[in-house]
Amino acid sequence: MTDADLSDNNTQAGPLAGVTVVTLEQAISAPMCTRTLADFGARVIKVENPKGGDFARHYDDVVKGQAAHFVWANRGKESVTLDLKSPAGIDLLHRLLDEADALVSNLAPGATARLGLSGDELAQRHPNLIAVEIDGYGSGGPLSHKRAYDLLIQAEAGVCAVTGFPGQPAKPGPPVADVSSGLYAALSIISLLYSRDRRIAQGKGSAEVKVSLFDTAAEVMGYQLNYTRHSGVDQQPLGMSSPAVAPYGSYPTADGQTVVLGTTNDSEWQRLAREIIKRDDLADDARFANNSGRVANRDVLQEAVGAWCADHDLAEIQRIADDAGIGNARYNLPSEVIAHPQLSERDRWRDIDTPNGPIPALLPPPIISDFDPPMGPVPGLGEHTEKILAEVGIDESELADLRVQGAVGPAYER
Repeated sequence: MTDADLSDNNTQAGPLAGVTVVTLEQAISAPMCTRTLADFGARVIKVENPKGGDFARHYDDVVKGQAAHFVWANRGKESVTLDLKSPAGIDLLHRLLDEADALVSNLAPGATARLGLSGDELAQRHPNLIAVEIDGYGSGGPLSHKRAYDLLIQAEAGVCAVTGFPGQPAKPGPPVADVSSGLYAALSIISLLYSRDRRIAQGKGSAEVKVSLFDTAAEVMGYQLNYTRHSGVDQQPLGMSSPAVAPYGSYPTADGQTVVLGTTNDSEWQRLAREIIKRDDLADDARFANNSGRVANRDVLQEAVGAWCADHDLAEIQRIADDAGIGNARYNLPSEVIAHPQLSERDRWRDIDTPNGPIPALLPPPIISDFDPPMGPVPGLGEHTEKILAEVGIDESELADLRVQGAVGPAYER
C-alpha cells in the first residue's frame, strides 16, 4: 500500500501501517477485531452483502439515523459490496485477498467452507495469508453446529449464572464474549504479523486461527471455574458485590447517591474498620481476621459499612476513603459517563465522520507515544466499491457488467 493509499483512507502511519485486512463480518466480534487493527493503522476492507450489508447496520437508528452498535465497531474501514454467492463475486474477493495480509470472518457455522474459504483452500491460493475465523463453539463438539450470539454464549458458559442475584441471573450489559473474542483475534493477527518473516523462511507463510466465543467466555470465567472445581461450590451472584472478597459492594449515601467501596486485603480491612467506620471492635474480631472469615460473615460487615455510608454524603465518603487509601467509586449511569470529567479533562473524545455527519467517539484505550489513532470514518454500505475494485484492475466497463450480473452492489449514493 502506498503513502497515497494511507492518505486516501484518512489513516496516518501507525504500528500497522501497510497491513491490509479483508473482513467478512457481522455484528460485534469480528468488527471489534478489525476496528482494533484499524485503530493501529491497518487498512481494513469490509466486504458486505449488497442486500443490506452487515446486519448490525440495522439494529436501530439512534445515531443520526444509524445504528449505535455499527458506528461503534466500524470506524476506519472501507466498504465494498460483493455477492459472494456468485462466481464473479468470489473471484473478486480472491483478487482482494491476493493483496491482503489477513482475512477475518465470523459468518454462520460452515459458511466459509461453503464459499471455498476453508483454511486449507486459502493456504493453497494465498500462501502468506493469515486467516482468522471467529465462531460460536469451536469445531468438533456437540454444539459446534449451533448459531451463537453474545447472550447465548454468556448463558452457556456460566457468565449469566455469576451475574445478578441468587435466583435472578443476568447478562452483563456489555457484550463481553463478543468484544473479548474480537480482541483475542486481533492479538493473534498482530502476533502472527510479528513472526511472519520467520514463518515464511520456515516455509510456513500462511496461518489459520480459530477463536470461539464459548472458549473466550470460559476463559473470562477463569476465577469462578477454578473456585468451583476445587471447592465444589457454585458461588452465588451478589449484584454489585463480589463473592471473592468482603466487605466490597455498593452502599446508598446520605445525599441519595451510591458509593462503591471495599477491601482486597487484610491491611485495607484494618484501615477501613479503624479509620473510616471507626469500628475497632470489628477490626479486633477474630471472625474478620482474614478474607475467608470476612466472606463467611459478610452480612455483618455489609450492615456496618452500609450504616456508616448512610450517614455521610458521597463526597465526604470518597474524601475519607481516599485519605485512608481505600478504593472507591461513584455509581454512574451511561448518561453520566458521557459527561465524566475523567474523560473530558483528559481529552478522550474525538469527532469521527459517518455518512450522516460527524459524531463523538472515544479514543481507543492504548495511549502510545508519538502516535494518534487515525479514528477514520464509518463507511456507508458499498462506499468504496469502485475505488477498491479499481485497485485490483476492474475498469468502469467491467464494473458496469458486474453490477448487471449482481456480483457487485449498486453505485454508492452520497
